[in-house]
Amino acid sequence: MKLYSLSNDAAKPCLVISFKELYLMLDCGLSAHSALCFLPLPLVPSARLSSLPSFMPPHINDPLLEGELKDCCGRVFVDSAPEFCPPLDKVIDFSQLHVILISNYTCMMALPFITEGTGFKGVVYATEPTLQIGRFFLEELVEFIDQAPKAAVATQWKEALHLLPIPLSEALKPRSWKRLYNTETLAKALSRVRIVGYDEKIDVYGALTVMPVSSGFCLGSSNWVITSSHEKVAYVSGSSTLTTHPKPINQAALKNADLLIIAGLTQTPAHNPDNMLGDLCMHAAMTLRAGGSVLIPCYPSGVVYDLFECLSGHLDGSGLTQIPMFFISPVADSSLAYSNILAEWLSSAKQSKVYLPEEPFPHAFLVKNARLKHFKHIYADGFSTEFRQPCVVFCGHPSLRFGDAVHFIEMWGSNPLHAVIFTEPDFPYTEALAPFQPLAMKAFHCPIDTSLNFSQANKLIKDLRPQALVAPEPYVVPPSNAPPKSTLVIEDRPVLSFKRGNEVRLPLKRRKDRVFMAPEVAASLSPQELRPGLHAATITALLTIRDNQHHIMPLDAESTSHSLDSKLVAPSMENVLKGVQYEWSNLEVDEFVRKLAQEGITDAKVERGPNGCIIHLQREDTLIQVDGLSTHILSTDPNLRLKLRDILLKCLPRF
Repeated sequence: MKLYSLSNDAAKPCLVISFKELYLMLDCGLSAHSALCFLPLPLVPSARLSSLPSFMPPHINDPLLEGELKDCCGRVFVDSAPEFCPPLDKVIDFSQLHVILISNYTCMMALPFITEGTGFKGVVYATEPTLQIGRFFLEELVEFIDQAPKAAVATQWKEALHLLPIPLSEALKPRSWKRLYNTETLAKALSRVRIVGYDEKIDVYGALTVMPVSSGFCLGSSNWVITSSHEKVAYVSGSSTLTTHPKPINQAALKNADLLIIAGLTQTPAHNPDNMLGDLCMHAAMTLRAGGSVLIPCYPSGVVYDLFECLSGHLDGSGLTQIPMFFISPVADSSLAYSNILAEWLSSAKQSKVYLPEEPFPHAFLVKNARLKHFKHIYADGFSTEFRQPCVVFCGHPSLRFGDAVHFIEMWGSNPLHAVIFTEPDFPYTEALAPFQPLAMKAFHCPIDTSLNFSQANKLIKDLRPQALVAPEPYVVPPSNAPPKSTLVIEDRPVLSFKRGNEVRLPLKRRKDRVFMAPEVAASLSPQELRPGLHAATITALLTIRDNQHHIMPLDAESTSHSLDSKLVAPSMENVLKGVQYEWSNLEVDEFVRKLAQEGITDAKVERGPNGCIIHLQREDTLIQVDGLSTHILSTDPNLRLKLRDILLKCLPRF
């Protein structure tokens, strides 16, 4: 069994395992950190961005490079449509993939890069919320980039990386970066997804069974259990033991695996989600009291549901009930509506509200009372009429490279009364703000990541008791500034680690397989006792292997199913093999000597040794060597050898 790592981001994994001649991809996360190297895409032309000076590396005068790079306060950016770092496509041929298993909607952003234009013929499995909310994420991303197109595409800068300043010079293989897919490609990729439910067992070509179980991270998020007849592999990605709105993690199904693959741990191990949520509410209230507005760059689903609930409650308790909240996203309507019809994927507390009946999420109540107002875009009908300040605006994209958030940063950036609060952990907030410097508005970093931290992961691993553990290299090697006894790694056991581009041989070998025996064959067996508690029997039958299933069938069923046109019919296999018998056990030497005497060979002398004996037939000039594993007859007379062989076989039991 081998594992291939195709992603450089442990929080957005893309792994492939080869097992029983099948290739299974575990998640297809897309690293969007590359977008931070590009200038933002404003919805309306920005005089500030247009006036940024061009950058040319020292001692270089390349007209093809002219205009591709811009300098903003000492930081160099690429002036082009953003590009993304897709999973490696040189390690595994995507056309050979049999199955793709998606853990949650944050780990499927690279799906179109893998399934479209690559010859992919496999099947993609995901839960219904993962597919639908993932669709929201993907459609929003595509629309963000399509609504602010760039006239030119910059490519020449990739040929001069060694001459560029940090961080461009340290960019990870920018020649492999790709522009985002279009709407048509996205629709084709999503049409390949087959919906599965929790604890539903799916047969994979008869060789494996895969089953999603709740991971507790977000709506519809799954861990995957992959089993064969004698092996069990558990894949844990994007899991949480906290009590939030999703259904809690199912640990029982993951226990006692032969192999545990873990990924998608927290990106902010030093920040407690509850503390960060409290800080966010405090910073928002202080900014609003001072007359400023608050921008919260976010994704269209996930933690934003909890932010609506907690922030509205805090503002009510702070006497700021009149402050409006705006949720702006191309998929805002769908996201808010869909979250209220997912009872079976929610925690028991949220489920109980559905049957009262009440909406499981408070944002439905906030929308009804016009406290939370949602729009597709800032230029959507009614937005300019409803918009008033001070307010709280939730919009994308958290990278601040595209989407409506770019407009609000440009509009509010010069006013110190306003604030931007970063809650998504995917992007370093200082990097996100770099192209907007100098910035007067306040910036607060309150990352909320509910996935497992390292202490929780270590406890979970001890509870699950896997035979072997595999994890990304950053989870095994502590950061350089970490204390000697770091809590920022997986510890207390040997861990097999991997990184992008690695091919890792996993400590899981196939030793057994399951065989199904036809009732007729089973009824014909005559087991013989070899020793107390151990019986054996020979089988004369037909072994067939089809769709990775092994079956032992009676010979006559196979032989009678085929007729021959020729008059000369060959004997069936059953007739050929019917008379075959097998001898077993050690030779009883004394009984053998008595049998020889009965056949007229009376001069046998036995010389016993530590490993067996030698029987000497002096008159026939023959030696018979007997040991624990074999018997050898040494004679120049072929007729005598056959006679001695027959006498010897009469001394052995057979079946």
